[in-house]
Order: sequence, then C-alpha cells, then structure tokens
Amino acid sequence: MNQRKNLQAKVVELKGDAYQIGLKQGAALKNRRTADISDADVSAGRKLLDEFSPSFLEELAGLANKLGTDLDTAIRFYGGYNLQMPSMGCTSLANRSFYVRNYDFNDVLYDGRLVLIKPNNGYASIGFSQQVVGRLDGMNEKGLAVGLHLVNEKVEQEGIQGFLATTICRLILDQCASVKEAAALIKQVPHQYCYNFSIMDKEGNSAIVESTPGAKVVHYNSGLICTNHFRSGKLKNKNRPSIDVSLRRKKYLETLDKENLTPISAYHIFNNEDSPLFFKHYKEYFGTLHTVVYCPQDLRVIIGVGGDCEPYAISFDEWLAGETTLPKILEGTIDC
Repeated sequence: MNQRKNLQAKVVELKGDAYQIGLKQGAALKNRRTADISDADVSAGRKLLDEFSPSFLEELAGLANKLGTDLDTAIRFYGGYNLQMPSMGCTSLANRSFYVRNYDFNDVLYDGRLVLIKPNNGYASIGFSQQVVGRLDGMNEKGLAVGLHLVNEKVEQEGIQGFLATTICRLILDQCASVKEAAALIKQVPHQYCYNFSIMDKEGNSAIVESTPGAKVVHYNSGLICTNHFRSGKLKNKNRPSIDVSLRRKKYLETLDKENLTPISAYHIFNNEDSPLFFKHYKEYFGTLHTVVYCPQDLRVIIGVGGDCEPYAISFDEWLAGETTLPKILEGTIDC
C-alpha cells in the first residue's frame, strides 16, 4: 500500500520594479535544483530578452546580484533559453467563465511556489512558477489565463534555439491582455521543443496554439480542451510515438464539456484522485501536483495542492487592492 507524502506550495508576494523583484527572487534560490545547463549562446538569449522583455532581463539582473553572480550566468540557469527539461503532462478545460488545469510532473523537481506579482512595469499576475521566474500557468490582472502542455521534448529543429514555454508563459502574463495578443506573441518568440499553449481571456475567448520551433498553428475556440498532442494535420508528425493517454484524457474532457460545470464542480472533477485526469506516476514525471481554476471575469482562483485537497480560494482582485491576507503555505498530500 502506498504511503502519503506531504506536498507544499509556498505563497510568494512580489511588488516593485523589475530589479527589486529580481533581488527578492534570488533570495528564494538557495539550495534549489536547477535545469540542466546547456552550451547555448547566452548572448543570443540576452539579445532576445532585451527585444521581447527588457523588464524580465532587469529582473534577472537583480536575481544575479542577489546570488553574487553575473547576468550571463543568471540567463543560462533561469532565463529558459535553450535549456533541457524532462517530460511533463498537463490537462486543461475552459468554457466562457473559467479555465481549469491539472499540472503533472515530478514532485522532487516541483518548484512548489504560487507567485503573486505586481510589477511597476507590466501586468500583475498570479500563477505557479517553474525555475522561479518562469510560469507553468497563471492569470493576470486583465483576466488572461494561460497554461503550457508539453507535446514532445525530443523534437528540435536544427539551427534553431529558443526559450522554454515556461518563460514564454511568463512573458504572456506580463504583456498580454487578450487571446489574440498572446497568440501573436507566441508566434514571435523563438522557442525549443513542441508545446500546446491553452489560453483564455476575460471576454470568454479561448485558443490553443500548437507550437514547434519551426511552425505555429492557432485554433480559436468558444471553449477549450487541451492535452499533450497536436491535432492539426500539419504538425501531427511532431507528436510522441504514443499519444494514447493524451487521447483518452481528451475524450473524457469532451464528455465534461457537455455538462453545466461550475468552477468548483470542475475543480473537484480534476482534483479527485479517482478521476481519469489525475495521475500518480511521479517517478515517471507524470504525477498530478496541483489543480487550479482561474476565473477571468472576477479574478478568483481555486487551488488544490496534491490530490483530494480541500480547495483554497483566493481573490486576486482583493489582493491587488490590498484587501486580503494570504496564507504562507498551501499544502496537500500525494502517494509516494
């Protein structure tokens, strides 16, 4: 019989200019694991960050200062440029009022950080971090929600280097107010590997962007179902050799899409450990670590860490107004 293991997510609040935020982020990096270092041309990553997000580059400068290192080293470790990451899985469903998502990965490499950030330059957002400065998913003050879905970590295009989707999600949250703006940014930023980006905005618009290093296909929808494979004929050859699990999750989501789900009922379906959407293969980088529901219209967030977790509710709108006190830690349990 499996034993239960405690799983925690620290709640991090960040406000100020990009450099100050970087200093605060650097304080969180002691004794943390990092992604594999590549032999990427860091100067190329630095140039691209300067083009697409000077404030993100400034945050990395503050982080470097706090760590007592140089900016190139901070970019190499935390900028998400040409890094290698293990496989992961994710499942998302959205209708016109909410966006719900399970994140599946390995608990040892999990950041375990829910970050609420209010920068002087850029949109405020709430979301789960990866490599501290990147985002696995999130929602910003404009009601734009986004999440990533790794399709194939083995597919790269020769001669093309770029960013991990975690960095791109962060740039989207910082800069974009609508689905169309987010899709346009994804098309511009060079990146590695093959990902789906699932996106929803305050107006109820949604989209899936199928993205490879060499091509992007945008599917605009009134609702959204997204797992870990490409659907378009143009990109199907980039899928993993076996996508059976991803297809089964998609089929189950299609049955849910016909129901009159509320944010809380959707949360319980996703977070129930007996659900077809909940997985326990943590050693294989495919165990459910958190469930999150973003509600763009009123900026509510419903969160569960681990499985069968009593939901935590946060009003991002109240946090922005300084009208709420947040817990320091969100916690739950998983099978170990």
